[in-house]
Amino acid sequence: MERYVGKVAIVTGASSGIGEAIADSLTKAGMKVVGLARRVERVQTLSDKLAKDGAKGKLYAVKCDMRVEDDIVKAFEWTTKNVGNVQVLVNNAGVATKSNLTEGITEDWRKIMETNVLGLCIATREASKIMKANKIEGHIIHINSIAGQSHLYFPSAGVYGASKHAVTNLTEILRQEMVAQKTNIKVTSISPGLVKTEIIDFEGMNEEMKKMLANAPILESQDIADSVLYVLGVPQRVQINELTIRPMNSQM
Repeated sequence: MERYVGKVAIVTGASSGIGEAIADSLTKAGMKVVGLARRVERVQTLSDKLAKDGAKGKLYAVKCDMRVEDDIVKAFEWTTKNVGNVQVLVNNAGVATKSNLTEGITEDWRKIMETNVLGLCIATREASKIMKANKIEGHIIHINSIAGQSHLYFPSAGVYGASKHAVTNLTEILRQEMVAQKTNIKVTSISPGLVKTEIIDFEGMNEEMKKMLANAPILESQDIADSVLYVLGVPQRVQINELTIRPMNSQM
């Protein structure tokens, strides 16, 4: 991680859960971190705490809705102007609203796909443009899910898995694009199993799902943040394309 000290990272969905843990860890590691979130006041609270505790780096809070392209583009423009050229992008923002296929609401499906897939694509495009224009040895990390690796059935969450399958495909296509374009940009998908975050407490969860989650082995957000530090810390010659993390004794 030493080569990233003083460098710029952008973390989407930085107001809670995995995104908050990643923003916290990268700041403590010495990076200049721009945390994007709709609930920007929560990112600012974390920034103030990190500064008070003497963190090695600095966290900047920027309001951004990942469903709004103009928000994303302006967030990257603000970062370049006020903080510097992005070297690390962590596409963490994601939602898992009630989205079963036979009774789902179209707007819920749209929210999932626009946040988990389209928002990720827009952020990736904006970051890669900056990295390529400045010949940066960059790293784009997608926080994916084991739901993107197999056909897991979760009651009331049919479309979420489809969005993560898209992320799995996009990760490999992006890697191949970076190779074809002869860049020095790494691409990584990190696919956790069940993690204790707000995303698993979505409205409409039925009793079967609640019972299953209550008794299942579960990861902490910091476990995923630690995995981000790990993939960033390997030598430049090494690219970790996929890192899957499951709770011990998990059957999924």
